[in-house]
Amino acid sequence: MPTEDSLDTTRCPLCGQPNQCAGQVERATGVQQPPCWCTQREFSQELLQRVPEALRRKVCICPACAGAAR
Repeated sequence: MPTEDSLDTTRCPLCGQPNQCAGQVERATGVQQPPCWCTQREFSQELLQRVPEALRRKVCICPACAGAAR
């Protein structure tokens, strides 16, 4: 099971691809980013339930997985 220190917050917890999270880019680079794409999206409970419990509210879902769930 991943620990806080071993989490790769730049990867989608569902497919492992880059999640394109603006918040993570800002943390990594120190460069202010515009609001993340995910702030304009609604995620179904069904999609959120697919995220492993240890990763919920810690790692962002990527746009592809979010779009596929629509």
